Amino acid sequence: MFQIEVRAKKELLQNMELKEKAKKLLEEFKGSDYRFGFNALDNVTDFVTSFGPKTLIIGNDQYLHKTTEQIVADLGKKNIHVCGDQVFAGARPNTPKEDVYRIESYILHYKPDSIIAIGGGSTIDAVKAANVLACVGKQNPDIDSYFGVGLVSVALIEENQRLIPVIAVQTASSSGAHLTKYANITDIYSKQKKLIVDEAIIPAKAVFDYGLTQTMPMELTIDGALDGMAHCLEVFFGANDQFSRLAEITTVALGLTLDAIPVLLKDPSNHSAREALGLATDLGGYAIMIGGTNGAHLTSFSLIDVTSHGKACGIMNPYYMVFFSPAIQRQLKVVAEVFIKAGYLDHVVLKTSGRVLGEHVAKAMIDFAKSMNAATTLGELKGFSQKHIVQALNAAKNPQLEMKLKNMPIPLDASLIDTYMEPILQAAVTGDFKHIRTME
Repeated sequence: MFQIEVRAKKELLQNMELKEKAKKLLEEFKGSDYRFGFNALDNVTDFVTSFGPKTLIIGNDQYLHKTTEQIVADLGKKNIHVCGDQVFAGARPNTPKEDVYRIESYILHYKPDSIIAIGGGSTIDAVKAANVLACVGKQNPDIDSYFGVGLVSVALIEENQRLIPVIAVQTASSSGAHLTKYANITDIYSKQKKLIVDEAIIPAKAVFDYGLTQTMPMELTIDGALDGMAHCLEVFFGANDQFSRLAEITTVALGLTLDAIPVLLKDPSNHSAREALGLATDLGGYAIMIGGTNGAHLTSFSLIDVTSHGKACGIMNPYYMVFFSPAIQRQLKVVAEVFIKAGYLDHVVLKTSGRVLGEHVAKAMIDFAKSMNAATTLGELKGFSQKHIVQALNAAKNPQLEMKLKNMPIPLDASLIDTYMEPILQAAVTGDFKHIRTME
């Protein structure tokens, strides 16, 4: 009994230490433009007031009624006018184009001084994209024109325009959309997701009250945890600059996630674990502002009709990890240490190298996913077929998604997709690493 109590206290101290490190990193990252933690929602009104007396609120009110009700009441006390005297609907999962155009129409009609986006990644991404169209879309109103890197900034300069300030109120531990320069948008007809990457679309201010996540469904919690892990891992694996900072971010975020999920599976509303997961996924947002995601995220864009984004990344990352293993030995050692502390690997793994090390760490990631009852192969997904492989390979050859190939620790170009990426995807169908071809 004494040994159990000592171990429990040690784990508690380690968790507290990780949280303090996470908070320090986030404060260094965003400074006064970001308010996070329990009761952070109180900061929304002060942020809005700094931009002017008229604000437009976009959010899924039916799911977040208490949150939106509190924000509207606080704004009323400060004499801030809410456009339309209502909260307009946010976006559906994966941010369909149609929702972007609908939100654009609200912006054009009301011409607000600021926009409050309340929700998870889909709604925040939709507001980012709609803001772009409302401000620079006169010349080119098709959202497809802004997919890629830096095209929004070019349009703003050419048209001498500025985006309306966005206050992003995050409600889910997941994408980090409230902190980043990314907006994922989906064409629901082609079932393909594409990406806007531009510093101009970073929300001017952000708020994340971790208390809002205590009622998150477990499926969404798991999806968000896997997405946050993917952000850290993919950027860290592709790290050229800031290796030490990315190692610290990844170590802290993974440690918090591996600690939090087992607790939340037993007690979904656990206060401490919700805070840990919120901090961890926020660090994922920090990671993708230093570098970019790559293989798993790229493939996930072609799986939107068979699984959620985070789970798609969770499935794919171990297989890409094996492919990347010859080029990421330093990173794998760092990640292995975290999984060793969490009990998913033995210390003997650190004596291995090359592809063998990669497979050990990949297996640990798969075991963690299994502990959450998350799928670990594409073959487990209802509705998955070889047509998804073809779509993913074709998407990888699309110039609008080229940044994902360049971000890889082993960069690929269109001519190498079929030779090296297809075996990765086939391995992910069955779970057999033997299919994967590595570049030695």
